[in-house]
Amino acid sequence: MSKISKLLLLFMLAFGHSYASEIIHIKHTDGDMSFAVRQAIENAKEKDIELVFEKGTYTFLTDYALGKYIYVTNHGNGFKKIIFNFNGFNSVVINGNGSEFIFHGQTAPFVFEGCKKIAVKNVTLDWDIPFSFQGDVVAVNKEEHWYELKPYTKGYSWKLAKGKIEFPGINNFNFSSLGSSLPHNKETKAVDYGAWDSSLKSNLVEEKADGVLRFYQYNLKKFPRVGSVLQSKGDKKNNRYAPAFLVRNSKDIVFNNVVIHHALGMGFLFERSENIKILNSGVYIREGSDRVMSIVADATHFANCKGAILIEDCRFEGMYDDGTNVHGTYVEVNKIIDSKTIRVALKHDQQYGFEFAGVADEVWFIKSPNPNRAETNTVATVTVINDHYTDLSFVKDIPTDLKSGDILENKTWNPSFTMRGNTIRDHRARNIIIKTPKKIVIENNNLSSMMSSIMLRGETFYWFESGNVEDVIIRNNNFVDCAYAGSEHAILKVSPRLGAAFSKTDLYDRNIVFENNTISTFDSRIVWADRVDGLIIKNNTIKQTYTFKPLYPNAYMFDLINCNNVEIINNTYKGTVTSGVQADNASKKSLLVKKNKGFKNIK
Repeated sequence: MSKISKLLLLFMLAFGHSYASEIIHIKHTDGDMSFAVRQAIENAKEKDIELVFEKGTYTFLTDYALGKYIYVTNHGNGFKKIIFNFNGFNSVVINGNGSEFIFHGQTAPFVFEGCKKIAVKNVTLDWDIPFSFQGDVVAVNKEEHWYELKPYTKGYSWKLAKGKIEFPGINNFNFSSLGSSLPHNKETKAVDYGAWDSSLKSNLVEEKADGVLRFYQYNLKKFPRVGSVLQSKGDKKNNRYAPAFLVRNSKDIVFNNVVIHHALGMGFLFERSENIKILNSGVYIREGSDRVMSIVADATHFANCKGAILIEDCRFEGMYDDGTNVHGTYVEVNKIIDSKTIRVALKHDQQYGFEFAGVADEVWFIKSPNPNRAETNTVATVTVINDHYTDLSFVKDIPTDLKSGDILENKTWNPSFTMRGNTIRDHRARNIIIKTPKKIVIENNNLSSMMSSIMLRGETFYWFESGNVEDVIIRNNNFVDCAYAGSEHAILKVSPRLGAAFSKTDLYDRNIVFENNTISTFDSRIVWADRVDGLIIKNNTIKQTYTFKPLYPNAYMFDLINCNNVEIINNTYKGTVTSGVQADNASKKSLLVKKNKGFKNIK
């Protein structure tokens, strides 16, 4: 045997087989499969397992599901019913073989913790009854403070009791109110043009003829359009139970051909995990369904991850929050204990219990009023006080000028991020919101958004999601009629949201390239940037559409505030908007605008 042949044989032996040493075949059976799956996982003899499902439709109830209290970032913490629970495995493979998994009631379908390799493929998730209420808007009377709905009944679960709508009424659970609600276009299922988020808590609901319900709400500022579909997902406290897939403290993760039609929170959620791929997958409404919402929150969400993240050739539609959100987490200095030890606080109630840092993690200190990363130090010990407070001791002395109210950011847990070849549309909020200092590439996507299509926003104000970007390429994307509802947004919005203690003029985000994109837009704003150092906008083709009436016709296409080193070069615009570039005095000092067609003016 030749030397090359021997090397090839060794390679095939090492890498040519499945990494699962115990294959567990799941035979299709009618009825609840939760306990059978639980036993299969708990009775596994090896730490490398593969679950192979015979193709079919499987039902999962919560009666015999595993129950435990878990912290879930950006969701409600609490006691959760878990169907697929994987803890401490070397490798896990789930092959659905084209099966559908149908869940019922409040459940966290998949939880992976401390796994070294994960692969999930060829499976579709849905709920038999969605945790939503929706109806056709048939009448509105603003003077008398009411609107009327013809509610959907087939496939939905709700009842009118004592002047209130109770839903979904599953396993003794109901939301306290209609809660977060939006009107939708009945034909396209997209959020309605010009719609605003509403939190609905009706004063009284009356039953009228032909199954119509009249809702009285005296403080409602924005009424839904007659002919639209009003969709409600319940009160804020309870409407993020759990994601479809929760992955934490794991690595080398691949989801391939995984589709989620409904979930009681996010679709794919990753905490402190490393090297993640989501391929050929989706979050969207089932074909032929009359639902206008797919899942309750973000399609994909990454909190304090590292390594490389890739989302490629996916379809995200109908969710009630962002297509993706990638971020770290700021914690606030609560108390200086000694020269090496500080007590830090998690600030948002949906981050309580989150693991901000571990031993050997590097941490940045950020001292107000300057929002930029300053000294680094390495964590020596971590002492959790409770879900709100943690004591961190460091290898070296902490900065002598560190004070209560300053913030910390984890340097170790930041990923590079690539989003390529995806379609994201017809949903609430932004297509992409991202904050990581490592390389970001967003290319060859088809994007349409209710709010800004791409938002770069670190914040120390509400969610405390870090941080500022330092290397971003946004190229060859197709943007169509973005920012069609809600408050004023843009195709690309760079807008840090920092607390009162931080400077409103210091530069924050850096090195952003927005190039070779095709933009079809009914409105004016293309790029709206605040406190950016290094922004190149070049070779973009912008065409006015007449899909909608402009919401903010007087806004400038390119609006710069407190920016430095901005170039707007060789862009082409075809349309009637005359407002081109607006820049404040700070931004004008280093601004270069040349070789553009269709707009010239700088204000």
